[in-house]
Amino acid sequence: MARLLVVDDEKGIRDALVQVFEYEGHEVASGEDGREGIDLAAELRPDVIFLDVKMPGLDGLDVLAKIREDDPTALVIMISGHGTIDTAVEATRKGAYDFLEKPLDTDRLLVTLRRALELKGLTESMADLRSKVESRYEIVGNSYQIRQVLERLEKVSPTEARVLITGENGTGKELVARAIHRLSVRADAAFVDVNCAAIPSELIESALFGHMKGSFTGAVADRAGKFELADGGTLFLDEVGDMSLDAQAKVLRALETGVVTRVGGSKAIEVDVRVVAATNKDLAREIEEGGFREDLFYRLNVVPIHVPSLRERRDDIPMLIQHFADIMATHEGVAPRRFAEGAVARMLDLPWPGNVRELRNTVERLMILSAGDLVRAEDVDMLASGKASETGIGGELLAAETFSDFKDRAERAYIVQRLRENDWNVAETARRIDMPRSNLYKKIEKYGLARED
Repeated sequence: MARLLVVDDEKGIRDALVQVFEYEGHEVASGEDGREGIDLAAELRPDVIFLDVKMPGLDGLDVLAKIREDDPTALVIMISGHGTIDTAVEATRKGAYDFLEKPLDTDRLLVTLRRALELKGLTESMADLRSKVESRYEIVGNSYQIRQVLERLEKVSPTEARVLITGENGTGKELVARAIHRLSVRADAAFVDVNCAAIPSELIESALFGHMKGSFTGAVADRAGKFELADGGTLFLDEVGDMSLDAQAKVLRALETGVVTRVGGSKAIEVDVRVVAATNKDLAREIEEGGFREDLFYRLNVVPIHVPSLRERRDDIPMLIQHFADIMATHEGVAPRRFAEGAVARMLDLPWPGNVRELRNTVERLMILSAGDLVRAEDVDMLASGKASETGIGGELLAAETFSDFKDRAERAYIVQRLRENDWNVAETARRIDMPRSNLYKKIEKYGLARED
């Protein structure tokens, strides 16, 4: 059932529309002039408003402008017995959803209402989705270190300057990149991210610039690259320090010319892309050792932003714990739980080598595994010591029916944890666990692993 408002100075029209809409099961209010329509719209916040153009006193177009000024999301359908193209254009310019001429056709009236309500539902769903997404990517903290980051972020975001974000794994470099995009003039265009470390060196060029059908084994169709997909928006090159020298040269050329060419193709494609890059490596040292191009570094490092480790901003830990707990309870379906002061104090003392990502994972595990509605200091101690309860991770492994199943579960848990610790950098993870990278890719595919938000 929708809440509707009909504003028309002709009583016969008002009564007819009210009767039709109430028969369809909607809640309907009506007003006989523009002033009453404005008051009812402000009071009721109807889902859809049907508004006559010609009325004594305030003209319908003026009423439309006032209603839209008070509520930019209001859906208003104009109705008129003297419809002209100029009037319809003016109504659309002032924000009307549609324009109907009298005498009104009931079928068209109901179809227009149904479409307006579908749009209303979609708009509200998108607003809710946007709110959920932004809550996931919110930068939380009030420490001096994080305020410095936010201050620089606010200054650089509205510009077209390229930004190089540095910091350890798990500090929130992607959050900074997304915030830059969200605060830029490109906010309504695409934000395209590519993890340079997660793509094999032989495929990085295809991923960035696209390819033509038949250009290499497995290229079964033409495919646009990340640069093309980000046209008009922002391209986030995560872990850019892991990019091969060949790919670096091509990225440099794309930045200099604003033109890309697909693998196996000859057509030059112009792209308008703002590049934001991030790395956990010391690129100055990489340049000295020959692993990174100096000219590309200066192209990317127009404005540097360093994201501090969690150890450098411990004052933010209580705020982050509350933030993650709220997200888990609101959006992840996890039972709400409070963190006792003792639990927060214990977490303040932990080393957090995985930074904010490790803190989030810890909050999630504590909310899932802790008994009751309160997370206590003992729960943190148990998790920190690796003594998972029987209902927790250890219990999940021991629930395996066969030894083979147990090995698979243990291997999966181990690989996920190591990938998280290395920010899903496959090359670095493979090096640290002493496993050939090709084998690690097979394990990732076997267990269907994917990077979390």
